Amino acid sequence: LEARVNGIEAGSFSETTTLSGKVEMLLAAKDSQLDSSKNAVGDALMLNYHYEIDLNTSFTGDDKLNIELAAGNQAASSVGAFTDPLGESSEDLHMEDVNYTFPVGEWTLSVGDSMDASKNWPNACSYGNVVDNLGDCGAANSVDLGGDISFSAGRDFDNGWSLGLGVSANEGSTSDGMFTKEGDDYYGIALGYEADAYGVTVAYSMKEDRSSASGSTQAVDNASAGNDKTYWGATAYWTPGDFTISGGLEFMSPELSTDKDSTQWTVGISTDLGEGEISAGVGTNGAIDENAEEVMAYEIKYSYPLNDSVTIDTFGYVAENTGTTQDDSGVGLLTTFKF
Repeated sequence: LEARVNGIEAGSFSETTTLSGKVEMLLAAKDSQLDSSKNAVGDALMLNYHYEIDLNTSFTGDDKLNIELAAGNQAASSVGAFTDPLGESSEDLHMEDVNYTFPVGEWTLSVGDSMDASKNWPNACSYGNVVDNLGDCGAANSVDLGGDISFSAGRDFDNGWSLGLGVSANEGSTSDGMFTKEGDDYYGIALGYEADAYGVTVAYSMKEDRSSASGSTQAVDNASAGNDKTYWGATAYWTPGDFTISGGLEFMSPELSTDKDSTQWTVGISTDLGEGEISAGVGTNGAIDENAEEVMAYEIKYSYPLNDSVTIDTFGYVAENTGTTQDDSGVGLLTTFKF
């Protein structure tokens, strides 16, 4: 009997595979914009959740195959959609991420589906934002380059410097294919330096945009069919004492002259308060076109660890909108369980 039980256990789960997960529960309310009939959109107290399972397997001891499953009920009109701490709108458990990381000499390489091209890049932003538009210290298109079917490479040098390279076929899982004229591809590079009390990262990326081509091969052959965008960004942090200041800046230049250059930035500060951490930030509410009215977002958050596995975040924010449109504001209580 014991031999049979051992045989079942040996074949049921790999000894090199580990499972971890988390559940996020967000109770929040917001005061948002008015629609064309002057009715509030999304003014409600809502409860949304996010469930995630990570399976990690190593075959050599230095590599990692990562499988991520996720589900959630985030609504488009919820605080969760505006702040994006959850990110899943389907309650059906589905494959969210598949990637494989392995070393080649001094480099760490990753390839996968639904993986950011910046997976192995340096990023000197140490500020945890609330409003989604303040994410990655305002440099989310350059320092934190996203993507779909991606390749990412990174190397840490012994003198504090680090380098990252990445490329992504953002339409790689659709009929447009990988690295075709019809698909949108991303390319980027990042350079970082980190010392004991500060760090800085600069990055360049280029994002193709063929949406105006409307799927026509003839239109794609025309250079004016797409509107590729070039991004330059930088993030940095400084810890002079008991607090940390983080910030970032990003510039975007479009290929077409009919579009405008844009800029966005974020500055945040965080420090310990009791057993937890309090942080506050300010920045542009997304990218601001050249000579356009600047709209801002303001936020504050307190994170309190109940224990090693449970953390409670309380937060509030105000995000301005252009013209006479009513500003967005909200408060929330996010509880995160890790296992």
